[in-house]
Amino acid sequence: MTDPEAYARGFASLTAHTVDPLLNLVRKSRAPRLLDLGCGTGVVTAAALALGADVTAVDADLDMLEHTARAHPHAEVRLAALPELPFPDGAFDAVAGNFVIQHAPDTPATLAELHRVLRPGGTLALSWWKREEMPATTLLADAATAAGLPGPPPPPRDFDPYASPAAFTTLLRETGFAGGAVDTLRWRHRVDLAAWWDDITSAAGPRFAFILEQDAATIDRIRHAYLTLAAPYAEDGFPVCAHLAHATR
Repeated sequence: MTDPEAYARGFASLTAHTVDPLLNLVRKSRAPRLLDLGCGTGVVTAAALALGADVTAVDADLDMLEHTARAHPHAEVRLAALPELPFPDGAFDAVAGNFVIQHAPDTPATLAELHRVLRPGGTLALSWWKREEMPATTLLADAATAAGLPGPPPPPRDFDPYASPAAFTTLLRETGFAGGAVDTLRWRHRVDLAAWWDDITSAAGPRFAFILEQDAATIDRIRHAYLTLAAPYAEDGFPVCAHLAHATR
């Protein structure tokens, strides 16, 4: 489980940058029935509702769903874990997944399921991080190492073989999608470094839970190392890189 309030202050503010391009296809297609895949605290849901979409939001984290249901009572909120979705064939005009596809346990099966729940001509938009260009998060593990605590390596993911734009575009085509393409987005994420530490360690889930499991003195050493490593980004912000895939059913 993730602390939704800490997630909203931290990661959700980082992911919000891609919401506008993610929903561009929804605007163009005037798709009324939208599935917000891996809704988290409802950043995409809020933007899609503002566009007039009929939004169904799904997530595997019950705390996140409860947060989204309270914040956005006009959306339908459902518990669902990829790669299976509790919807009939062709249920949606559009699917938008903001930084969720990389967590799916079976990427090809997940795309096949998204193909199934989209109507013919429906649109798909998915984003994911370029993990190699994410100091906003990787610095936490670097700080643990600098403080003398071996941090766990990034967890292996089923998604890794498909993470490049070329590989993901190929997978979209093999799954039956048309017009698949992947754009690369870069921006700077400006935050208060101390606040970012607090929110990310509280909300980053299993990958960084080991930090808060340490004794107070060790946590303080890691935090000091993090603030030192992050200091060069204090003024201009963390550089961020993400990929955005879009295709048609």
